[in-house]
Amino acid sequence: GFRLLLEVFRVIHGPREQCVRVLRRGHLLAISPSSLREALFTDNAYRLLWGNRRGFAEVAIDAKVPIIPVFTQNLREGLRTLGSLSEFKKMWSPEKRLPVVPIYGGFPVKFRTYLGDPIPYDSGTGAAELAEKTKQAMQGLIEEHQDIPRNILHALVEQLSGTPKVD
Repeated sequence: GFRLLLEVFRVIHGPREQCVRVLRRGHLLAISPSSLREALFTDNAYRLLWGNRRGFAEVAIDAKVPIIPVFTQNLREGLRTLGSLSEFKKMWSPEKRLPVVPIYGGFPVKFRTYLGDPIPYDSGTGAAELAEKTKQAMQGLIEEHQDIPRNILHALVEQLSGTPKVD
């Protein structure tokens, strides 16, 4: 079941060295700097919950590859969580690594994925600076392509009426 899906899509739970190896071989690698926190605990304001995470930037620096920011419009309107409720947040702990959050939705909204300009490898750029540049680029994609605050009804009407957001 799920294991087969992970194998087909070549999903890795990579230690840093494995991620660097994949990139050095010329493959693309999608990394979510926020892990599951952003997917589970954010709201329709599309806030980035990266904190001080910069492992993804360290991987890119070690592999000497650019970072390509990616944003998918309406993602949080298609599938929702009750992650904003404090009692569910209490069940999440980094030690447990167990996201216990009810999910609902599967709403038929239009998803559009946008690729930002690559942030080139620069040997003089440290991980903290590269992480900040990436965060700013992601925030720019969100501001450019996502109506905020957004709600499910608005996204459904857009999908059903066939009137896409003008970019």
